[in-house]
Amino acid sequence: MDQKKYSWRKFFQLLISAKPANWIIFCALFASVITTVAGLVVPLFTKNLIDGFSIASLDVKMIALIVLAFILQAITNGFSIFLLNYMGQKVVATIRERLWKKIVHLPVSYFDNTKTGEMVSRMVNDTVVVKELIADHLPQFVTGIISVVGAIIILFFMDWKMTLIILVAVPITALVVAPLGQKMFKISKGLQNETANFTGSISQTLSEARLVKASNAETLETEAGHQGINRLFGFGIREAKVVAVLGPLIFFVVMGVIVGIIGYGGIRVSAGTMTTGTLIAFLLYLFQIIVPVTSFATFFAQLQKAKGATERIADILNETEEDFDAGKKVDVSGKTIRASDISFSYNEGEPILKLVSFDTKPGEVIAFAGPSGGGKSTLFAILERFYQPKTGEILVGDIPLSEISINSWRTQIGYVSQESAMLSGTIRDNLCYGLDREITEDELWNVAKLAYADGFISELPDKMATEVGERGVKLSGGQRQRIAIARAFLRNPNILMLDEATASLDSQSEQIVQQALANLMEGRTTFVIAHRLSTIVNADQILFIEHGEITGRGTHSELVASHPLYASFAEQQLK
Repeated sequence: MDQKKYSWRKFFQLLISAKPANWIIFCALFASVITTVAGLVVPLFTKNLIDGFSIASLDVKMIALIVLAFILQAITNGFSIFLLNYMGQKVVATIRERLWKKIVHLPVSYFDNTKTGEMVSRMVNDTVVVKELIADHLPQFVTGIISVVGAIIILFFMDWKMTLIILVAVPITALVVAPLGQKMFKISKGLQNETANFTGSISQTLSEARLVKASNAETLETEAGHQGINRLFGFGIREAKVVAVLGPLIFFVVMGVIVGIIGYGGIRVSAGTMTTGTLIAFLLYLFQIIVPVTSFATFFAQLQKAKGATERIADILNETEEDFDAGKKVDVSGKTIRASDISFSYNEGEPILKLVSFDTKPGEVIAFAGPSGGGKSTLFAILERFYQPKTGEILVGDIPLSEISINSWRTQIGYVSQESAMLSGTIRDNLCYGLDREITEDELWNVAKLAYADGFISELPDKMATEVGERGVKLSGGQRQRIAIARAFLRNPNILMLDEATASLDSQSEQIVQQALANLMEGRTTFVIAHRLSTIVNADQILFIEHGEITGRGTHSELVASHPLYASFAEQQLK
């Protein structure tokens, strides 16, 4: 299929999918027709007034009709513009809702391969382009089309010869404007892509402000930002060049038509083949054509920009999302979790996991140890169903994990990571995040106590209502970890996943967090990733993973005796 046709198909499909209300479209168009009709009768009234004008016979009735036409035109035009704007805002709001719903339901693999800032740009910048087209430019275009068509029809009846002068200019203008419109589309598409890249870069820099400061990277980031800004500036200049050609070109054609009409009409009036009133009416109609036509150039330029923006929006909407509810609802408590020959790779030919197998009995603690980059975190991602294994399967009891609904599976998992992810908001907001039930204050304080977090929370001025700052920057690492553990308690999971939960803590904080984790792990199947072997010496089973393969398994004492590299790690860490 031709790419150009495909682009337009995407554009119109996206707008139609927003399902604008038919009654709004009808009322808006009806009001536009009334506005146009009211505007079109004014020159006719003016013609009659001028042709029959004299001080002695001033036609008060005709003047009153002109005034009424102006008033009717103003009222219906305002009503039409409001309805079209409302429709535009509603369409864009619907597109944004669809886009946001799609984004939050996309699999983790999509986020791993796409910059956050790019998605923000699609959500904000690209939808703004569509909004500007529908809410601002489309109303003018619709009323303008009706006005132009109505004026040309009346002009044909008034004087077809002079009307032909106007119509000759239309195809000439179209032939020149069309390639400029295509040029504008390419520039606008590039501009939107560059805007997305720039948004992604600055989002990343701002989110890691501490790293920038600690690395003395201000100059580096300033230069990177300067380059991004210059690229945006370059696209802006190219866009300005097209507009600079388009505007004067339209103006040149319009002025040529006006001069031609006045010259030819003046000759006709002098020859007595046309009345002065007819020439004045003709000029008034001409302006009713010129004003909308000059705005058409802006509309088509914006239309090309919107087409480029909708392509990128449609690309996201066409992505395959996770189906959270497909599959069985299974209570995993009391069930064995068995991984059989799990293999996985992010890129073809670069295996991360190779035939990994293990059995986990209910309530057991299974630890994954080994050098960095061995595949431990990837195995966790597969257990959480962020990724699907390339080969092999995971069984929960006798049920393949792939047959259990994602929603059912993940609601039974409590996850505590090294980063202790937190959202901007209060401690209460973070504890209750993701839960769809009402949480009482007593429950919050109870889980805080179990996580050894009640002490520091009670000392804060606003207690549970304390704002934690972006990513929890107002709390220490140990405090964030205890909040994460309390959140896991609140979910009351059957399965725990601890991803180096104490790796970044000082010894005092680690001791408190370890006590909290011990409370949390009691009676629950627990998977642990740990570099500090001191945290897993009591695990029921330790799997040592190197280069994506399990090279050793057993208890701590068994591995010390049988696995040289594990024994070396233990000797270094457990002196």
